[in-house]
Amino acid sequence: MSRPVCKQSGFTLVEVLVALVLMAVLSGLAWQGLDGISRARHASQARVEQTLRLNTVLAQWEQDLQSVFDTDIVPALAFDGTTVRLVRRQADGLQIVAWSLREQRWLRWTGPVLTQPAALRESWLVSQQLLGNEPAQLRLPDGLVAWQVYFYRGNAWSNAQSSAGTTTPSPTRTPLPTGVRVVLAFAGGGLAGNLTRDVMLGPQMP
Repeated sequence: MSRPVCKQSGFTLVEVLVALVLMAVLSGLAWQGLDGISRARHASQARVEQTLRLNTVLAQWEQDLQSVFDTDIVPALAFDGTTVRLVRRQADGLQIVAWSLREQRWLRWTGPVLTQPAALRESWLVSQQLLGNEPAQLRLPDGLVAWQVYFYRGNAWSNAQSSAGTTTPSPTRTPLPTGVRVVLAFAGGGLAGNLTRDVMLGPQMP
């Protein structure tokens, strides 16, 4: 009596190849999904960091404007189209602060705290000769392509360059505006578009 023939169980070569192809496709899809999630996370993190940096810089801008001190030694606040220069009052004297746009970067330069009129005039002149590579500057990341400044006087906003301003030391005191508006134009990245910020100047202390 002959024994029954036992068929061997297993996969054929074709089945194995099909399974490998399916696994490769699924692995590729999974990798693309993970890569997309990683890219989105990095982009989101970059935007958050840019926003935090911008908020820090704008907070310093507002603090500078609210500390403007009106003096007849040099113009207390002036804008020449590229740079805003102002006299900031500190606890132990006066300080020249310059905000300027250079190569898509918003830069803040500060002079020493001074108590002598001649030294303050000299610091004002130095602020007109900045190259943009001075050390210890506060910098906004790249992407700022243009900016405009407006002063609030007589119940209306007007261009700061044509709003009774001056850019050279003068014994004639120019009345300060009650507010300053800055319009920042960004291009590319997470900061694309225009940003407007209004700041009311602080009261003048004797």
